[in-house]
Amino acid sequence: MTEPSTARMIDYWLGGGDHLPVDVAAAQAFESAYGPCADIFRSLRAFSGRAVRHLVAAGADRFLVFGAGIPTRGNVHENAPGARVLYTDIDPHIVAAGAALVADLPGVGYVRGDATDLAGVDAGARAWILDGGPVGVVFLGLAAFLDDATLTRALDALYDAVPPASCLAFDFDTTELEAYPQALAMMGPGFHMRSPVHFADLLGRWSTTQDGIVPVALWRPEGEPEQVPDAFWGGVAVKPA
Repeated sequence: MTEPSTARMIDYWLGGGDHLPVDVAAAQAFESAYGPCADIFRSLRAFSGRAVRHLVAAGADRFLVFGAGIPTRGNVHENAPGARVLYTDIDPHIVAAGAALVADLPGVGYVRGDATDLAGVDAGARAWILDGGPVGVVFLGLAAFLDDATLTRALDALYDAVPPASCLAFDFDTTELEAYPQALAMMGPGFHMRSPVHFADLLGRWSTTQDGIVPVALWRPEGEPEQVPDAFWGGVAVKPA
């Protein structure tokens, strides 16, 4: 493979071993334009873990994960032991690698899936996750790559698809990169930063918990919050029972 993968770059920043030299080179080039990223992405992964554990406590025993990337380093199944987890991603190379990593884990699957086209996810896999009680939907690292209209349609379709009492873990990219034009240029024209004042409107019918939408390091921290830039804000939202 000659092209870097965002999923494998994140694996590198998380300290994993499922990345290639081309990914390391791309990650280091981005850092040269912005600054160290490992702490930021580890904080985001820690938020993901706290959110998933909250969803488990709220009764979710099945999880649908979009933009899953490399399913290691504190990913969903590691924070929801015994739950049924379906990872999805649009990159066929990442799907193949991820499926191999979880192949021997009972109750964990990985298929190709696009968050903007739920009907395109394998019908059997969809039924395996969605036919039953409340589902935890993990929608992290995706909003920045969808324009407002596409994002709201995707979240609305998910709202209709999941059973009542299901929950959504989500995040948004702030305007952090505006101060780093070289790094912003590396993200390409399809990258969407947003001001926090607009985040809630994009969730549509999903209702946030009382925690609201906050910098991810501040969402129910376990101990002292990580001291990282507020590049990601997030939270948990609910489809009422």
